[in-house]
Amino acid sequence: MTTKIHACVEGLGQLVACLLTGGQVHDVTQASALLTNIVPEAVLADKAYDTDALLMHIVAIGAKAVIPPKANRKVQRHFDRHQYRNRNLIERFFAQIKQFRRVATRYDKLVSRFESFVIVAASVLWLK
Repeated sequence: MTTKIHACVEGLGQLVACLLTGGQVHDVTQASALLTNIVPEAVLADKAYDTDALLMHIVAIGAKAVIPPKANRKVQRHFDRHQYRNRNLIERFFAQIKQFRRVATRYDKLVSRFESFVIVAASVLWLK
């Protein structure tokens, strides 16, 4: 009944990669798949992405993890708070992409068509 857009944006807030899943799928399960063809310098994400498996994957690809630790972690990690402020780029991307009515309401029944329009909408934003 619902669809979740998992997206990765670059330093200017433009879409680099995206995946679509059902609404019940947790975000962190798709993070490694989004990072497979990308070589980032840093990965900025919120607390939901604070898992040991993802952190090891980020280190393995040679990137810096800028993810705040969850409050229930036994050993609290340090992260770059100054660089973490740039995480709002992904939030602004989703706010811009939801301005397209077809993305916000998901009129398309097929996933392939919906994903195509998400990419078209991201392309329009890129050209602005």
